[in-house]
Amino acid sequence: MLKRIHHVAIICSDYAVSKRFYVELLGLTVKAEYYRAERQSYKLDLLLPDGSEIELFSFPHPPPRPSRPEAQGLRHLAFAVDDVAQCKQMLEAKGITVEEMRIDEYTQRRFTFFADPDGLPLELYELSAPMSPSQEI
Repeated sequence: MLKRIHHVAIICSDYAVSKRFYVELLGLTVKAEYYRAERQSYKLDLLLPDGSEIELFSFPHPPPRPSRPEAQGLRHLAFAVDDVAQCKQMLEAKGITVEEMRIDEYTQRRFTFFADPDGLPLELYELSAPMSPSQEI
């Protein structure tokens, strides 16, 4: 049966811009990079620390993504983080616009959204809910 998500595939409009965003700004590790001449397409395999992957593709003249907020298809890609506030601050220091933090009404965990260079919604989702002052030792 299913074990975990192996990879998410993303088609970008500008390969160099998206490669820089995911590698330099988000800090993902390059596993492999290929140029497929017959398709005029790059494929970049990126690793997250848990072994899951993002495949970044480029194609000549890809159609634009449907508009937000609730277009049919993939809604967003969420990354698990230890501290949403810290990650938000680090992304903003790199010039990335990040929405205000929110609290998941069901789990009480903090989350926020930002976008990749093509407007793909990306989410930071905290692994555990922060302790309230009454829970601290």
